[in-house]
Amino acid sequence: MADQTRRAAWLSIGLLLLLFASGLYVSSRLLLGRSALPFGGGSVAVVPIAGLIYPDRSFGRDLRELSRRGEVKAFVLEIRSPGGTVGASQELYGQVRRLREEDDRPVIAWIGDVGASGGYYVALAADSIFALPGSTTGSIGVIMQLPQAAELMKKVGIGIEVVKSGEFKDMGSMARSLSAGEREILERLVNDVYEQFVDAVVENRRLPRPEVLNVADGRVVSGARAADLGLVDGVATLQEAINRAGRMAGLGDRPPTVRPRPRRVGLFDFLIGMTEERLRGLVPWLAQPAATGPQLLYLWR
Repeated sequence: MADQTRRAAWLSIGLLLLLFASGLYVSSRLLLGRSALPFGGGSVAVVPIAGLIYPDRSFGRDLRELSRRGEVKAFVLEIRSPGGTVGASQELYGQVRRLREEDDRPVIAWIGDVGASGGYYVALAADSIFALPGSTTGSIGVIMQLPQAAELMKKVGIGIEVVKSGEFKDMGSMARSLSAGEREILERLVNDVYEQFVDAVVENRRLPRPEVLNVADGRVVSGARAADLGLVDGVATLQEAINRAGRMAGLGDRPPTVRPRPRRVGLFDFLIGMTEERLRGLVPWLAQPAATGPQLLYLWR
């Protein structure tokens, strides 16, 4: 009788330890941004693309890291962005396009509050695009803003001496206005990059060029209107987009999801739990693209 009692006690202790270890393992996987189980039906990776798009954001890195996970069977780009620099938008578009072409896993773009200009440009690389009916999207166009402080500098007695190798080397300087020749050069540059945007819409949305040009004047439209125009495939909530990706990947409705791990910004911030996105929210100027001169922007202002 005593032996049976001891065996029952040891068995109870063993079961408790097993449950504790299992809970610890599952919790650690969830904290690392992985699915709770190392086996089974897989998951949909939700990749947030929020705020301004510029070179040192982690969107592309998050996409690459999630694409290496075997349990990920589909991707949803959760876009809440007014765009950003042309180069960063095109680079992220290229990464999504390569994933779509080289991998058979479905890629869906979803537009939340805003997915305009560069945000919409990135969405074009996905297999399909869905948006909230009241979202702000479109803004197909390019902008370049050149600060002009010549009059202010004259008033405070500041001047700039320039030594240059060619006539247009200091084009866009804030110390003087553009000449007619400089304005013509920059307009050609803006129009060239604008045509690249229009080409991407025509190719990916399979729309006639005249139809695209009718709305490619920088205007924004609602998600519902974008669906009527063929700029997106339909309206949907984020969960509906995730469900669609799950069905496309054979995971059924309401599939498990996985997201990137939040980026920490330093030891002190790690200790107090401050993420990169949280810090940028508290200090707004950190969310602005670093600009040392004029920039081409796919950006809805």
